[in-house]
Amino acid sequence: MITLKNNSRVWFITGASSGFGKALANAVLERGEIVVATARNRDCLSPLIKNNERSMALSLEVSDIEQCNNAVDKTISTFGHIDILINNAGHGMLGAIEEVSDAEVKATFDTNVFGLLNVTKAVLPNMRQRRSGYIVNIGSVAGLVARAGLGIYCATKFAIEGISEALHNEVISLGIKVMVVEPGPFRTDFLGRSLRQSVSIITDYDTTAGEWRRNQLKLHGLQEGDPDKAVRVIMNAINSPAPPFHLVLGTQAMGRASKKCLSLLLDIENWREVSATTNFDQ
Repeated sequence: MITLKNNSRVWFITGASSGFGKALANAVLERGEIVVATARNRDCLSPLIKNNERSMALSLEVSDIEQCNNAVDKTISTFGHIDILINNAGHGMLGAIEEVSDAEVKATFDTNVFGLLNVTKAVLPNMRQRRSGYIVNIGSVAGLVARAGLGIYCATKFAIEGISEALHNEVISLGIKVMVVEPGPFRTDFLGRSLRQSVSIITDYDTTAGEWRRNQLKLHGLQEGDPDKAVRVIMNAINSPAPPFHLVLGTQAMGRASKKCLSLLLDIENWREVSATTNFDQ
């Protein structure tokens, strides 16, 4: 039986079997707080998480609305509330836009986008009732800058950007905060068991999407980012009196995001006079 102390926050983390989800769950437990850790199969959660007296381990397929509602209901019936939701569940998808089949696109969106929506919608009523809560969506720099060979994955992360920004504007007056985290390459299982590839390969894309696919597969386990250090930054941002809405993580991500912003501003300025001619004449 988990005893909830008056100052203990309750964290609900999806995709807690690996990567940022696992590291965040461990960090929460180290802080002496309560974590509800979920994964498709709870047996995949680490023993340190499953067997801790301050954790609840649940099996959860985020694309299943009923499972999401049941997991959130069980959490609230046990602890009374959820303070912080970490939407981390998701997987990668390598392949050119034309290569990725409709079924592969749907499966990626079902987990990365609709799964995030399912969990968020299940948690929001309790947060609205309490006028308190924090929703942290683990996005990616791929949600700010798209690459050849990663288009479908990027599309899901771009969607998370839009959902997060709109949600932030909808709930900030209700005492609920939203943050979207945009990491670059970190040494997680993203390029391992969390990665899927299109079955179809089209040779015309060999020097674009194909080259990206081959290069990414060589990088598994060699990424420059340290997940434990990233988690410390995420935790600090959550606990900050002035948290960011966008939390871009890693030198590569910051460089790519900055370059994208400058490119966008340059296009706006170069076409400002022409763009301004599109209003109705007064």
